[in-house]
Amino acid sequence: MAEPAKSPPAPPAKSTPKKFLYVNRRAPYGTIYALESLEVVLIGAAFDQHVALAFIDDGVFQLTKGQDTKSLGVKNFSPTFRALGDYGVTKFYVEKESMQERGLTLDDLQAVTYEDENDGFKEKPSIQVVSRSEMGAIMQQQDVLLNF
Repeated sequence: MAEPAKSPPAPPAKSTPKKFLYVNRRAPYGTIYALESLEVVLIGAAFDQHVALAFIDDGVFQLTKGQDTKSLGVKNFSPTFRALGDYGVTKFYVEKESMQERGLTLDDLQAVTYEDENDGFKEKPSIQVVSRSEMGAIMQQQDVLLNF
């Protein structure tokens, strides 16, 4: 007697993407932390996770305009932030108090934007300045926090 035809295996269930927040606390140069954070952000985005960045303490300097690294002998990676929207990374939370403590304003930061495909590809800002208490609430909403 012939065996009944077997049904193909069911596709694996899609898992719900996790919310990852990459917390940048250090200045852009002088250590490897800032560059490593950027590389890990790109990896997380490639795996379709919900990826956002937070900039606190000296991490706010990572987004400043006009970074010149020639005298340091290292590559300026700050323009890479502007490309993250192409990878679905559109939320950059910058802590207001950290900026104020370092004498920075929103005008001191580079423009980081993305094209919102759900809104006719309108260009929108990625950087959101939030208070320290708002940053705490944002952190509590995440599944994974990675500190750099």
